[in-house]
Parts: sequence; structure tokens; C-alpha cells
Amino acid sequence: MKHFIVPYRHYVIALALLSLIGLISTAFGSVLGLINIALIYLLPVLVIALHGDMKATTVVTAITVVVFDVLNVPPRFSISVHDLVHAWSFILFFVVGYIITYQAKRIQTNMIKEMFLDTLSHDLKTPLSSLLGNISLLLKEHSDDPRMRRELLLQINDSGQRINRLALNLLDSARLKESSGGLRFEWCDFEDILGVALQEFRYHPRQQHIEVVVDPEAGLFWGDCSLLVRLMVNLMDNALKYPEEGKRIRISVTTDTKTITLVVFNESSPIKKADLKNMFDRFYRLDQGADIGGSGVGLSICRDIAAVHGGTIEAYNCPGGVCFDIRLPIRKASNHPIGEVA
Repeated sequence: MKHFIVPYRHYVIALALLSLIGLISTAFGSVLGLINIALIYLLPVLVIALHGDMKATTVVTAITVVVFDVLNVPPRFSISVHDLVHAWSFILFFVVGYIITYQAKRIQTNMIKEMFLDTLSHDLKTPLSSLLGNISLLLKEHSDDPRMRRELLLQINDSGQRINRLALNLLDSARLKESSGGLRFEWCDFEDILGVALQEFRYHPRQQHIEVVVDPEAGLFWGDCSLLVRLMVNLMDNALKYPEEGKRIRISVTTDTKTITLVVFNESSPIKKADLKNMFDRFYRLDQGADIGGSGVGLSICRDIAAVHGGTIEAYNCPGGVCFDIRLPIRKASNHPIGEVA
């Protein structure tokens, strides 16, 4: 029930407010007067319009107009309108709703652009500086020490991989927005998916702490293999950002007749409840000393990838660390639904 209500909570709030206003206008209509009642009925329209969703604004405004007409405009308890002034007032409801929705959408777009540019500059600047600095050292030092050269090359590789992951995340984010037109579904093997994802961290100093357990009963899964690889890479990348040395990362894949379940366990300190709730939001950064959550782009894409496969992802504190739980429904190739990305 909760998963159904959350995506439509702005509808629920606006309609609940409309119901309350309907009761008030019915009880105190003679005292308030029609003009004041009309102004009060604008409240649910304003509430929904602030979300910047034209479809939602149209639906709630239409319902508001009908309720206002039926309960307050003579002849009451009908949808007839005998006065042109009332018809113009209905038009005003829609005009106000659309103007506020348009402005709210513009503000949201500008905020997203600013956050995107800030994230891009932040996430690119650090690895680029490291990359250029290490290359400069290699060019200047002419050292015959193989250990030093290998260390510098490993740092260069790590910086390059971070830049590559950011670029792929941005490309995948754009592809996910295209819905079914940008997706390539085929039969996927999670053992292969995890193997490809692990290859990206083969030179990472903590790679040996990653343990993978795949249920031998887990068969092929109908999905977008490249997106599922990106899902696992982002979760591994998130886990490897923890600063504690020697901490374990355990990835398990289990299955039943209806669902494939992936659990990524990070041996770490617990995360605040508020962060657990919001960490999959785009550009959300954890309020901790270590930038465990990075820019928030990677984890938000994990949520979107799970969604287009009809699944869910959640994070929770578990004994000894933090778990990321991904549940993907097993579907036949002929009738798989493509989820929508919010």
C-alpha cells in the first residue's frame, strides 16, 4: 500500500484538502459567500500546481471545478451553470493552475541544472586533478623504482575508471529517460554480470574483500544486461568508498519462482535513518565525514534501473553493517513490462 501511495502523494494531499474544503463550504457557505469560497477552492489547485506536473494540475483542477460547482454554484447539487460569470471563474481556476505549474517546472529545471553542473564539476575535478598530477610525476621523475611506477599507474587507472563511471552513469541516465525506446532486453546471467562488474575493480586495493555468492538455482533473467552491470558496478563502487581497511563486502544472489534477490552487504558503521530514506534521490549526499554516497547520481541510477525492470531497491542497517536489497521480478520475455522512471 505504501509503495502505491508514495508516487501519488501530491494527489492524495490535494484531494484530502479538497474534501476538507468541501465540508467547510457546505457547512458555512451562507456565512463565507461565494467569492470567498471560490478563493478557498483555489488552495488544492495551488498545492498540486507547485509540483510542476501539468497532468496532475489538470486532473485536480477539473475535480475541484466539479466539486465547487456541485456544492456551491446555483443550482446546487448539479453541474449546470446558468451564469456566465461562474463559467469564467472556472476558466480562472485552470489559468491560475497552469501559470503556477509552468513557473514551478521552470524553477525545478533550473535547480536540477545547477545541481547537475555542481555534481559534474565536483566529481570530475578530483579524479582529473589526480590523473594529471600522477601523469606529471611519471613524466618528470624518470624513476627506475617499479613499485613507485606501479603505484602511480594504479592511481591513474583508478582516476580514469572514476571518470569513465561518471560518463557511463550520465549516458545511462539519459537512456533510462527514453523508457522502452532506449532499453535492450535479452537473457542475462547474473554470474556473468557480476564477473563483468568485478573486472572494473580488478586493480582496486580492496577488491579482494569482495565476496560473491550466486545461487546455483538462479537461471537466466530477462533484462537489459548492460544496465544490470551498471547497477552492480555502482553498488560495488558505493561499498568500496568506505574508508575502513579490511572490511568485508558480500554480494549474494538468490532466487525463488517469482523473484531474483540481490543483497549487497557492506561491513561498516550504521547509516542515519534519514540518509537511508533519501540516499537514492538524485544528487543526494550523505551527511558523513566520508563521501560514502558520492554525488548521489550512481545510487539514483540504481533505483531507476531496478524500476525499469519492475523491481525495487532499499537500504537498511543490518547486524555489522549496511545492506542494499534489490528485488527483481522474474518475467517471460514475451510479456515483460517496462517500468517508468520518475
